[in-house]
Amino acid sequence: MSEALKTAVLIPCYNEETAITQVVEDFRRVLPEAQIYVYDNNSKDRTIEVARAAGAIVRSETLQGKGNVVRRMFADVEADIYVLVDGDATYDAASAPTMIKKLLDGQLDMVNGARVTEIEKAYRPGHRFGNAMLTGIVAWIFGNRFTDMLSGYRVFSRRYVKSFPALSVGFETETELTVHALELRMPTDEVATPYKDRPVGSLSKLNTFRDGFRILWMILVLVKEERPMKFFSLIALALGVIALALMTPILIEYFETGLVPRFPTAFLSMGLLILSSLSFACGLILDTVTRGRCEMKRMRYLNIPATQR
Repeated sequence: MSEALKTAVLIPCYNEETAITQVVEDFRRVLPEAQIYVYDNNSKDRTIEVARAAGAIVRSETLQGKGNVVRRMFADVEADIYVLVDGDATYDAASAPTMIKKLLDGQLDMVNGARVTEIEKAYRPGHRFGNAMLTGIVAWIFGNRFTDMLSGYRVFSRRYVKSFPALSVGFETETELTVHALELRMPTDEVATPYKDRPVGSLSKLNTFRDGFRILWMILVLVKEERPMKFFSLIALALGVIALALMTPILIEYFETGLVPRFPTAFLSMGLLILSSLSFACGLILDTVTRGRCEMKRMRYLNIPATQR
């Protein structure tokens, strides 16, 4: 890697005093030229003191949630290459030079670290299944370019970081990071990286069901924002099918007898058809608006110089 390029390792932390020293030391060893930033998120333990003693640049973000920390880190830190990694010592620091080399050689904007492990305790079956399901949903809607959408280990170009809107609050930030790259059709890649369990005494902050539902909700929000035609067309189709199902027996009886026996059902079906039409119209209008927004984001992205050797 060219010495002229500035590298920053960004480590969001919450109650990681047990693991943070190992993380800082591991990345200091493999990336000796990098500046290592630890952003504490209201830790109740000695994370700040331990990280500072390990030689990291320590800063704080008082708004709770990983998404808030990522937003602050991306806004504050100036560099050419950004390495984002969790502070729980589960990711392989030795993979960072390979990921950075791939980023530079291919002039990419993001390299995702796909987790590979046989340790069940490190990557529990529930988390593995949820990740596969959510990654599959995003791949179906936005494009199939990643196998581990929820990885907390990534390398970014400056162009990516400074064009990222960072609107999420919590663990759903990984979904937003992935969709941002897919939406702008950025050049990206993925590298398989070893994944291990946490050190003894370190506890996971991830809640399988709560955070899973939050990520699923974020996907729905992103579909509405970035794929409004698809989102509102599905709603229109569902309402239209229900309306036709309600209206069909009424129409059959009307053609046979000339009578409309169930006025409330007829009014309900007509109301649903109107809502279906309105939903489709909303999709058409918002699709035009979204295209304009996407063009503006693309122009903002292109205004930032690409990372080169």
